[in-house]
Amino acid sequence: MTHILSIDQGTTSTRAILFDEAMGIKSVAQEEFAQHFPQSGWVEHDPEDLWSTTVATCRAAIKKAGIGPSEITAIGITNQRETVVVWDRETGQPVHNAIVWQDRRTAPICADLKAQGHEAMVSGKTGLLLDPYFSATKLRWILDHVDGLRDRALRGEVMAGTVDSYLIWRLTGGRSHVTDATNAARTLLYDIHKGRWSTTICDLLDIPMALLPEVRDCAGEFGLTSADLFGREVPIRGVAGDQQAATLGQACFSPGMLKSTYGTGCFALLNTGNAPVTSKNRLLTTIAYQLDGTPTYALEGSIFVAGAVVQWLRDGLRIIREAAESQPMAEAADAGQEVVLVPAFVGLGAPYWQPDCRGAIYGLTRNSGPAEFCRAALESVGFQTRDLLKAMRDDWPDGSGGNVLRVDGGMSASDWTMQFLSDIIDAPVDRPHVTETTALGAAWLAGMSMDVYPDTESFAANWALERRFSPSMDADTRTRRIAAWDRAIQATMMV
Repeated sequence: MTHILSIDQGTTSTRAILFDEAMGIKSVAQEEFAQHFPQSGWVEHDPEDLWSTTVATCRAAIKKAGIGPSEITAIGITNQRETVVVWDRETGQPVHNAIVWQDRRTAPICADLKAQGHEAMVSGKTGLLLDPYFSATKLRWILDHVDGLRDRALRGEVMAGTVDSYLIWRLTGGRSHVTDATNAARTLLYDIHKGRWSTTICDLLDIPMALLPEVRDCAGEFGLTSADLFGREVPIRGVAGDQQAATLGQACFSPGMLKSTYGTGCFALLNTGNAPVTSKNRLLTTIAYQLDGTPTYALEGSIFVAGAVVQWLRDGLRIIREAAESQPMAEAADAGQEVVLVPAFVGLGAPYWQPDCRGAIYGLTRNSGPAEFCRAALESVGFQTRDLLKAMRDDWPDGSGGNVLRVDGGMSASDWTMQFLSDIIDAPVDRPHVTETTALGAAWLAGMSMDVYPDTESFAANWALERRFSPSMDADTRTRRIAAWDRAIQATMMV
């Protein structure tokens, strides 16, 4: 039997999923790991947690499936993007905690670079904005704050990369320091037009290029795992950042196709084909995937808080005990109240890019309670998505892919949330039969490169719809609700 092992290393947990030769899920294992918040706005992970949960979940998934090492054909990896790890070349041990994509500590560095007039040059090369979200300023911060680290980097004693690169290094026993084009494109150091690291930007940030991994296609050879990990050497044949992997898993191969993933944050990608599109609305131009040396580009909008708002209801306000309770509470909310929550807990992402903005809630009455908070929290995800899609269609009004939004991620399981999303964007929302699209995308890359899984055309033909949500909100209500959201956003940014 043929199986593909997909490693999905996320922001709050690591999962391993075994897919069979028909791309069906054979087994799943998942482990959460600790989040570290040394200061307000700082978010870190212990890289050893990322590594140990990766190995543990892979072994658990293999054990659950009851298969032998010879039945694992290849490994695909997808990962939280922009998070940075620096480690010792000889030992593989991290020299500092990983700085997570949500971390805002480098906002002053970004502000200084903007003030010096560098953003146009950086955006022109990378398609990104000067924002703490991306990897480069995090890497510079680590080099600046760990004693002697920059000198060690110049001597070639340490290595750096996004999480995929770190895991591949550990999985291969230090034989492969590589990444793929989608992860490289999120670092703020990669020229997406020339397909190489930018010496200009590395020099600007004083980042030695010797730290950086070799960049490869999403499907191909990334190295062999150490035999002692899973019983034999297993080839790593597919790698993509989590949102790009979800784009692949949703079979968004045609220009104009659009997907949105609802995990800790929300990330919408619009396939724009073989030509990068420069945004007029502060969206990101990025690489959707790269196969056979040819990149396919996308416009991306990033929302920092989506599923995390439900975690806040649970862990911060403690008005629910588990995430699933948020839907029935939202359904029970007083329809006469229109409470608006702007969940800018770590700033606002696209299309606003206000890193210093913080969350706010509007429209409270004496009767506002847990149900109204839950409803406002779930609705905030729909409102934010609507802002992204409006900006995308303005930047790229081609329309050839239609106006259907394909969704995945944990929050997509909530029928109430997906119906509100359809209502507020005034467009159909399609939820696939397989919602593990991120892991599926990584598995497809690995399986396709081994001639186990079908090519893009056949894979797209097999995409299966589980449910379509169609808009049912009347136009006047939609207009009124959007106007209230817009007022709340403007008020929040003024604080």
